[in-house]
Amino acid sequence: MWLTGTSDLIPKLKKRGAKRVALQFPEGLKRRATEIAALLKDAGFEVIVSGDPCYGACDLALSTLEIADVLVHFGHAPIDDQKNVIFEPYTIDFDITILENVLPLLKSKSIGLVTTVQHVHLIPAMESFLVSKGIDVKIAKGSTRTPYRGQVLGCNFAAAKGTQRDEILFVGTGLFHPIGISLVTHARVISLDPLTGMAQEVNSEILLRRRFGVIERAREAKNVGIIVSAKSGQQRLALAKRLEALAPNAVIITMTDVNPDELLNLGFSCYVNTACPRLAYDDQVRFPVPVLSPQEYEILCGVRSWDDYTIDEIT
Repeated sequence: MWLTGTSDLIPKLKKRGAKRVALQFPEGLKRRATEIAALLKDAGFEVIVSGDPCYGACDLALSTLEIADVLVHFGHAPIDDQKNVIFEPYTIDFDITILENVLPLLKSKSIGLVTTVQHVHLIPAMESFLVSKGIDVKIAKGSTRTPYRGQVLGCNFAAAKGTQRDEILFVGTGLFHPIGISLVTHARVISLDPLTGMAQEVNSEILLRRRFGVIERAREAKNVGIIVSAKSGQQRLALAKRLEALAPNAVIITMTDVNPDELLNLGFSCYVNTACPRLAYDDQVRFPVPVLSPQEYEILCGVRSWDDYTIDEIT
């Protein structure tokens, strides 16, 4: 079965005059590689599949363009213009009436609505359903990293902030996105997992307590590595240089993949992450020493107060 929205991929490739095509899949879609490669080969294309880990549109396998005419990236929306990259969507449908589960949790009749790229095609249907229940729904545009109305990323919550509502409904799996929305908007956030039907109010206090502990551990650090990503959509060198200037014991480190073994081998007693923002929050238990977000490092250095804590974003 072809991925949603990719029925016109072969005409797109032929229009570009592509002969050798590279394919890139996020972890959840990699098992579709053999199927799609076979379809493209049957259509007369040479095919190369990127086997490296892929964590989003910020993590493009651009090196494949040294040997391929076009890179086809599946499952994400574009975050910037890439001349020889085609983005192919992967959408996940669900029964819109599952939104009934959030109605008892809403305290306001005026809410913001956001979701992830897999469900963003259902935004109009979700809006219509909520309006039919007497809810005034605001759906905002995002940024260049989130091109669809109502779309949020784990590193960008512009569409949530744009609603300017005191209560926001997030539809999607996991709690990282809604916790991030809570921290950047200070709104009351309701999360609905559309696949399980579970709805809940989000509490960011657990994350805050955990991050406070990491900052306190970092106060004992003798030296600091400022991590700069070599990945196309994660590189924030200007930010890293500004953070490096906050302390004399800080050094900039470039990395393609940030992993515990490499951090251990480098030997710094603390790191500051300017790569994918989720690394510091999601993977801290795997890292040998404290890994801070840029905002947390500012707190450590005394240029930001704890009361001004916010989650890291790439804007």
